[in-house]
Amino acid sequence: MGLTPPSASPEDALGFPVVSPHAQTPAVVVSGLVKRYGSKVAVDGLDLTLDSGSVLALLGPNGAGKTTTVEICEGFRSADAGSVRVLGLDPATEGDALRARIGVMPQGGGGYPGVRADELLNLIATCAANPLDPAWLLDVLGLSGAVRTPYKRLSGGQQQRLSLACALVGRPELVFLDEPTAGMDPQARRLVWELVGALRSDGVSVLLTTHLMDEAEALADQVVIVDAGRVVAEGTPRELTANDPDDQQLRFRTRPGLDISLLTEALPEGLRVREATHGGYLVRGRIDPQVVSTVTSWCAQQGVLAEELTVAKRSLEDVFLELTGRELRS
Repeated sequence: MGLTPPSASPEDALGFPVVSPHAQTPAVVVSGLVKRYGSKVAVDGLDLTLDSGSVLALLGPNGAGKTTTVEICEGFRSADAGSVRVLGLDPATEGDALRARIGVMPQGGGGYPGVRADELLNLIATCAANPLDPAWLLDVLGLSGAVRTPYKRLSGGQQQRLSLACALVGRPELVFLDEPTAGMDPQARRLVWELVGALRSDGVSVLLTTHLMDEAEALADQVVIVDAGRVVAEGTPRELTANDPDDQQLRFRTRPGLDISLLTEALPEGLRVREATHGGYLVRGRIDPQVVSTVTSWCAQQGVLAEELTVAKRSLEDVFLELTGRELRS
């Protein structure tokens, strides 16, 4: 079944009222946001703006302040300082009016263990003024065969898809998605990506958090990277991954364990070489045709063939790790 419900206008992707994002004020404006938990500063003067009808990915390591920021925008926590406006409303004082216009998909689902999928979605639909058809939405999300299954017996991916259905059934103007594809198989993950694209087409604003950098790169119009409660970078995925000519990457695969010191000596000064994965080699720096020729000649001298040789731009994951570090965090 397609993404357009029977009751939708032909130009609608999901049957949401189509709104021109250019005619709207920003969906979310956060200025100088501060939140403390005792002596710990979770959010430290954070600013972000989500334009109407666009997708913003809020990225950061564990403990960076992402969840706290989103919960304040949703009206579930209060700020200690700063200004927050969501759809023109103050979540702290106008929460009831705001929650009627937003959809929230928390990580981990959050359904009652014994409730069935159709019962939960139908209950939430009754609270909306103009809900989507719950049966259609369950079908689109591949849950029609599990409508009578208790929530606790759904797989992790099914629980995530049901949580997404609950966030969308009320036709919100703004959707908050927390790790929307966690635990999903590739087919379900691709479906969620299509749904996010359909929401954007209908003018719905989306603020998502994810640890999957390829997901953020594929879906987001704007990316905000936070660390220690502060914004450390923001821009479009293309802007953030724009190539520095002195920091390009050449990757190739061949026999593991080769002596890369010999390759380092043969390359121009300033290039770095390492075996990044088992049998996967990485050369970083200014990559030109002579560097490629040197690498292939070195491989020939070692009696090996350079396979999967590519010259690639920085990925969003590269940028993320450069800004936030590579150490594990609790």
